[in-house]
Amino acid sequence: QVQLVESGGGSVQAGGSLRLSCVASGFFATNYDMAWFRQAPGKEREGVAAIESDGTSSLADSVKGRFTISRDNAKNTLYLQMNSLKLDDTAMYYCAADFWAKWLLDKDEYNYWGQGTQVTVSS
Repeated sequence: QVQLVESGGGSVQAGGSLRLSCVASGFFATNYDMAWFRQAPGKEREGVAAIESDGTSSLADSVKGRFTISRDNAKNTLYLQMNSLKLDDTAMYYCAADFWAKWLLDKDEYNYWGQGTQVTVSS
């Protein structure tokens, strides 16, 4: 059974940092494309960062230079390092995975999702 479990969310002041983790089970994440999405109240879920099975990464323009996505295949874990956090980064963050995602930051490309972890940035 495929399962994705996120952790690491919390409350932080603007300019601060957080690192999210997503532990995968039930499949070998090494062979999967994985991504982070976020959804703020009243808004659509949007792609934040994605990483292919070969390690190639993609970032949304809004987070370039601030966020870094990485994976530890030995631990079946996906990470999102978030620096210089802004108020607009406040959202529920979700981990997603699929064997192959043509459009890496498109939520419709992913069939497996975690339950999410809340990130709240305050001034």
